[in-house]
Amino acid sequence: MHLSQRSLFLRHMAQTSPSPLMLEVVRAEGIHLYDAEGNAFVDLISGIGVANMGHCPPEVVHAVQNQAASFMHTMVYGEYIQAPQVELAHELAQQLGPGLDVVYFTNSGAEATEGALKLSKKYTGRSKIVAFENSYHGSTHGALSVSGGDWIKEGYGPLLPHVHHIRFNSWEDFGAIDDQTACVIVEPVRGEAGIELPAEGYLKALRNHCSAMGTLLIFDEIQCGMGRTGSLFAHEQEGIRPDILLLAKALGGGMPIGAFISSKAIMQVLSHDPVLGHITTFGGHPVSCAAGLAAWKMLKNGDFLKDMPKKSATIEALSQEKGVLEVRGRGLMYAVELGSFDKVLRTIQYCLANGVVTDWFLHCNTAIRLAPPLVIRQTELEAALEILRAGIAQS
Repeated sequence: MHLSQRSLFLRHMAQTSPSPLMLEVVRAEGIHLYDAEGNAFVDLISGIGVANMGHCPPEVVHAVQNQAASFMHTMVYGEYIQAPQVELAHELAQQLGPGLDVVYFTNSGAEATEGALKLSKKYTGRSKIVAFENSYHGSTHGALSVSGGDWIKEGYGPLLPHVHHIRFNSWEDFGAIDDQTACVIVEPVRGEAGIELPAEGYLKALRNHCSAMGTLLIFDEIQCGMGRTGSLFAHEQEGIRPDILLLAKALGGGMPIGAFISSKAIMQVLSHDPVLGHITTFGGHPVSCAAGLAAWKMLKNGDFLKDMPKKSATIEALSQEKGVLEVRGRGLMYAVELGSFDKVLRTIQYCLANGVVTDWFLHCNTAIRLAPPLVIRQTELEAALEILRAGIAQS
């Protein structure tokens, strides 16, 4: 008897929740996902921040095909000179400038977090880490340790010791960052907290306090980087620079890749005492790097950021809708606050039934996530938001 993809999915795929969306995707292009019946769905969450340049952009597809035909895996990371890695690292370094000009590529954002934590401990000789309540930095052991929210950690303890969580936008909590603190890890725009923006001057004050304590400041731009908030990198809008920058998600243009980026002086500590103290087999895979390079050139050379203010204003206009309590965000990274999970769930189900994909947040299930591909046209965004409005009205 022939078993459906649905049956095989439930039988053989490890489940991450009791109620997966069960949307069977057979094709993706631009802002759309297509199911087995040929129905199109506007992806208003970009695969959770991955498809900034849309799904399967031709430039990225061609880069993947060309690189796969040349060579794929050759040797563990850091041993061979591989042009896709070198060229992508060079492009990022040229944009980020001195102090953020040495790149370590990983397979994912969680691995970028792990590498940055190890780097901070090694460079400073300290073990204490300060992170933030309701944050999210990945699900691996170390990344989970610095993420906020006790519920997501249930059953996995004990986690890393010497991790302290403080409140975001609270200057009073800076006292937890002392001369024994290796690093502070923070999202400049907080994603899974339900899109929380920094108060004016907060990140600059945090930067100054970390510098005074000899503590490394890590900016996690895994979700808010790569043009998502209206600039190439979110920290550019704050006029400050971290000691270590984390990237992933949209960095690969749809292929899996992450990176932690710092200065030569800091990064060189990973190369000795012990040698090979931080290694990866597939990190910076040449096909992923080729895809990332193509996506980066699309982002940098396109008009997506110039067009963003009008699109931002279109989303922010949702604040006038009945049933919407607040619209929070920047660029094309927003939360539409409805006040209850039941309303959010009914809205998501309505949207899905009418060809629009939305979602909520790990630490905020009372708000709708809106993070469409940056390539979405104004008319496409308006049409999708009309469906969202109808979903909110019936929720």
